[in-house]
Amino acid sequence: MHFVYLIVAKNKDSRISYVGYTNNLKKRLLLHNIGKGAKFTKGRKWNLIYFKRYKSKNIALKEEYKLKKNYTLRKEIKNNYKKDENISSITL
Repeated sequence: MHFVYLIVAKNKDSRISYVGYTNNLKKRLLLHNIGKGAKFTKGRKWNLIYFKRYKSKNIALKEEYKLKKNYTLRKEIKNNYKKDENISSITL
């Protein structure tokens, strides 16, 4: 199984997001939060707000690319997360 995920972090008055893919979601989020993830994610506290499971890496990579480029969908996901801020992150 492979996952496409969206994580968010506070950046002054807004939230920034990062989209990625992995085959181990729990480990990947931990790596982002200890500074071993992507260069962009270093130095921030990240919360997982969205993920979707795929059967193959190839499909996951294609869907990751789509989500990375679809800023409208990313904004919608982030806005839905803001409405439920009492939930700090998705439990894995």
